[in-house]
Amino acid sequence: MKHYTWLALGDSYTIGEGVPLHYSYPYQVLQLLRGAGHSFHAPEIIARTAWTSQELIGHLERQQLLPSYDFVTLLIGVNDQYRGLPEAEFAESVEWLTEKALQLTTGLASRVIVLSIPDWGATPFAEGKDVAAAIDRHNAICEDAVRRKGLHYIDITDEYRKTGGLPENLVEDQLHPSANVYRFWAEQLARVMEENI
Repeated sequence: MKHYTWLALGDSYTIGEGVPLHYSYPYQVLQLLRGAGHSFHAPEIIARTAWTSQELIGHLERQQLLPSYDFVTLLIGVNDQYRGLPEAEFAESVEWLTEKALQLTTGLASRVIVLSIPDWGATPFAEGKDVAAAIDRHNAICEDAVRRKGLHYIDITDEYRKTGGLPENLVEDQLHPSANVYRFWAEQLARVMEENI
């Protein structure tokens, strides 16, 4: 039986800030896929709270990676938006990251999956700030790269705007998602991954 490898790239959403590691969405995906009978190594996670897309790139350039992975996932950009960094620079970063993901999957576009950026404006932490338009622009940049390269795109933003601010869907900092939210993301991601095994 093949043992699949998976590289998960991102920021605080990918490491599951505020929840135990096994409740992060990569580890919930892992359990769903293993439960469905697929043999997966634990995901290699390259992510850190507050990372921008450029900071992720900087780390990837210094990291010793495997020659290739069966899957690469990417969820990045909220900190680019939060810090007000130029959107043109974010577009360049997304281009680099999606190209790198394609290289690492040996050109298998069906094995590269990009998740949309959640709208943190839905949380109590935002204190009424409306960042929806800016989040939409950043997601449009991601979606454009996905469309041009034939990758997979999973929209988690719309659902997050409806439910991300509910008490049961927040951790203590009133910003990051709880295990409930990560479960929803994991179900979407596991479905796409299973379809492309």
